[in-house]
Amino acid sequence: MPRSDLLKGRCSLEHQVYHITCTTQGRVCWFESAVLSKIVISEMRRLLEAGYVDSLAWVLMPDHLHWLFVLQSEQDLSTVIRLLKGRSARLMNAHLQRTGMIWQKGFYDHAVRADEDLQRTARYIVANPLRAGLVDHIGDYSWWDAVWLEDGLIG
Repeated sequence: MPRSDLLKGRCSLEHQVYHITCTTQGRVCWFESAVLSKIVISEMRRLLEAGYVDSLAWVLMPDHLHWLFVLQSEQDLSTVIRLLKGRSARLMNAHLQRTGMIWQKGFYDHAVRADEDLQRTARYIVANPLRAGLVDHIGDYSWWDAVWLEDGLIG
């Protein structure tokens, strides 16, 4: 899908809940590495701590990220995702002692409607490793979180 098609109809609203998906360039499985996974999670935490987002649920798959969050800042959605992808890519490339693309250009976003069940959406997101056959139990997968847990990983 051309990048221009990804931008059509994109609306960025403060306090809107978004489900975003970011995919690695060439579907490279960078996040089979714990070190590289922790870099992305750290950058997600940084956006949370800066007050840009309020994280609800996420899962970091081997080659993509699903994240459900409330946009909390005056920054628009594209800027928040650009910060996440840019910062994490720089750190990942530095760790790997390489240059080049980490993330695919653009991202998929869905503005969650008020009548949609957030917990159902979160369950769908965190169940990705089960559907992909990576684990038999979600507790066996390391790279996910949801606010409905007592002790979240990035909250």
